[in-house]
Amino acid sequence: MSTVYLDGRFMPIAEAKVSAMDRGFLYGDGAYEVIPVYSRRPFRLAEHLARLRHTLEGIRLANPHDDAEWVRLIGEIVARNEGDDQSVYLQITRGADTKRNHAFPARVAPTVYILSEPLVTPPPAQREQGIATISAPDVRWLRCDLKAISLLANCLLRQQAVDAGCVETILFRDGFMTEGAASNIFAVRDGVLLAPPKNNLMLPGITYDVVLELAAAHGLPVEVRPVAEAEARGADELWMTSSTKEVLPIVLLDGRPVGDGRPGPVFARMYAWYQDFKRTVMRAGE
Repeated sequence: MSTVYLDGRFMPIAEAKVSAMDRGFLYGDGAYEVIPVYSRRPFRLAEHLARLRHTLEGIRLANPHDDAEWVRLIGEIVARNEGDDQSVYLQITRGADTKRNHAFPARVAPTVYILSEPLVTPPPAQREQGIATISAPDVRWLRCDLKAISLLANCLLRQQAVDAGCVETILFRDGFMTEGAASNIFAVRDGVLLAPPKNNLMLPGITYDVVLELAAAHGLPVEVRPVAEAEARGADELWMTSSTKEVLPIVLLDGRPVGDGRPGPVFARMYAWYQDFKRTVMRAGE
């Protein structure tokens, strides 16, 4: 049984309980972060904690811990759970009030929860054959840069993909590609990697950063700019990225082939670079 952290205590997950008046339960009022751990070393923990701070500031919730304490707690969770590769989930809600009121309570303690699960990467078949996706209008709110726990819109969009037998839903807003329901999306056209820019309409992914860094390090041309829907639909290659999915090639969008309907040569290069980076950098805790 896995060990979790809840409000100052480490305990078996079956013992973890929160109040029915917790604002995370009632309103989705909180923030979260997901940190991949390789060989028991959290990857880019400073960047993940910076993104957590950005979200907490955006929802006006005081950070319950400084970075040193977060590092200690995450290290303890990793040590108490099995597996060299883990996915650590942090959740902070505004806490439990004595009554249900949309306005922020004056004085309540935040609820802090940390969970570790096995870090499971995609099966080889998804990399070798590619994945199918669908598209949908991006109907989410205008602060998608905040990693807030109120994810109902993302869940509904992702479920559309599941219902269609697909892996992900690619989102378009006002004629431009934003991201996936639970991932970042890249396009390749004429050998150039196209990446939607970081703004309030997409989550600033840590894996997104790694892909752009690897492209720059290996001389792959990159354009970070708005990607029109027509460009995405006519791309030679499409990729989805996330901390758990790593980099995956998209070969179908709405039932139509992307490029020639097979994982492309630029993806093959990026995947090799990414795996080398994971072996030499991620597993070294850098």
